[in-house]
Amino acid sequence: MPRYKLTVEYDGRPYRGFQAQAGLASVQGAIEAAVKGFCGQDLRLQAAGRTDTGVHATGQVVHVDLDKAWKPEVVRDALNAHLVPQPIAILSAELVDDPRWHARFSATERRYIYRILNRTAPPALDWGRVWHVKKPLDAGAMHLAAQALVGHHDFTTFRDLQCQAKSPMKTLDVASVRREGDEVVLEFASRSFLHRQVRSMTGTLAEVGLGRWSAADVADALAARDRRACGPVAPATGLYLVGVSYEGEPNRAK
Repeated sequence: MPRYKLTVEYDGRPYRGFQAQAGLASVQGAIEAAVKGFCGQDLRLQAAGRTDTGVHATGQVVHVDLDKAWKPEVVRDALNAHLVPQPIAILSAELVDDPRWHARFSATERRYIYRILNRTAPPALDWGRVWHVKKPLDAGAMHLAAQALVGHHDFTTFRDLQCQAKSPMKTLDVASVRREGDEVVLEFASRSFLHRQVRSMTGTLAEVGLGRWSAADVADALAARDRRACGPVAPATGLYLVGVSYEGEPNRAK
């Protein structure tokens, strides 16, 4: 049974998250319906990550096992045709040589960015795709504070109370903050993340940017290992899964 790796882009606003849920619109459900429309096959796809309601992706990775070997470009184009007019696009389809390869379990890195529109005027074209913060943010201070989060830590403070991960221990490889014109962009990379970890870290670092917290406060919050020590959680609107890396591939930002 041929296995295909699909790289997927989507606008998360119309969906109740990535994961299929009975009676609710989901990215997974839409792609599985497209597979059904394309080749008549009912299947359950596997994904590198399950994004929350309103979270976007430019580099989500999923795999599907099809009953017939199709050319990858046929799979890509047929699925895109069946996804119209939904804001989901299959960017690429690749035939996987190793049947042990798994979109979720074979991943070595997941990379997210968070976009903050930092200006007085609200977004017109990017409404629902950025977090609008009117007051000026000090991106340099945010970046400095973010370095306290890099490394292997107990991230209980930045873990949602409903998180189902077995352990709060994670290794954060990248935590950076940069200004790009009117936007402040945060970037995080790790093999895996806790539920709402990125949004929790982002909201806390925004407090630094606003001058309400110091870098030491962020370090103290991490060391507290207590959810109550977390700053406000950033909204889903500005979060993007931008890339997933696998063994033998370069870790990359997009």
